[in-house]
Amino acid sequence: MPRYALTLSYDGSRFFGWQKQAGGTPTVQAALEHALAGIAGHPVAVTAAGRTDTGVHALAQTVHFDSDAVRPQQAWVRGVNALLPAGVAVLQVQETDPHFHARFDACARSYRYLLASAPVRPPLLAGRAGWTHYPLDTAAMSRAAALLEGEHDFSSFRASQCQAKSPVKTLYCARVAESAGLIRFDFHANAFLHHMIRNIVGALVYVGSGRLDTADFAALLACRSRLSAPPTFMPDGLYFVGADYPPQWQIRQPEIPEWLW
Repeated sequence: MPRYALTLSYDGSRFFGWQKQAGGTPTVQAALEHALAGIAGHPVAVTAAGRTDTGVHALAQTVHFDSDAVRPQQAWVRGVNALLPAGVAVLQVQETDPHFHARFDACARSYRYLLASAPVRPPLLAGRAGWTHYPLDTAAMSRAAALLEGEHDFSSFRASQCQAKSPVKTLYCARVAESAGLIRFDFHANAFLHHMIRNIVGALVYVGSGRLDTADFAALLACRSRLSAPPTFMPDGLYFVGADYPPQWQIRQPEIPEWLW
């Protein structure tokens, strides 16, 4: 049966996460499978590059699905989008190798977190960016974030319910910068643990507000214990940017519009 790679973008504040749940709970996976089935004329199961939690957004989520329905490519894009609820849309679809797997063939993934630092919570950014009333030292946060790059045991930033076999991951990039009045955290790694980014951002906010210094942050990473770490930060500003795949699969990545950054 032919296999397709589909790129999806969604507003996570409208859904209870990616993964399909019992009882008709609105999730991205359930909405997409329902819309695809409407075009394919048969039940369709999808697999994503990365599962996202409630409130977490995606700029370019890659999924794969199988279908022997003969449809023009635009039917898989415009037709499916006509059946999807507000807040989620297919960006592109391509037929791919029948052995391609959106999750297991991803060699790296990228996330971005947007944070507003302001005395008053910005109402127009609700659900789109995290918020703290503390003034933040971005230079101090950037120095601390640099300590995360490389291969480490990230147990200090791992949720208790994480099902990953190992807490050891390789972080290729961990950067902090200010852009358009927001603080931007960028992370690129071979894989991530459950709540890893939100836990890291929470600790970096402690550094930026002076409640931890760089040495404290280094000690937190080294202790490999979630019990010593600051609380998990809110999901609102977290964006799954996309997954990287080896060239052999020829998975196209769409350009992300500037306004989404």
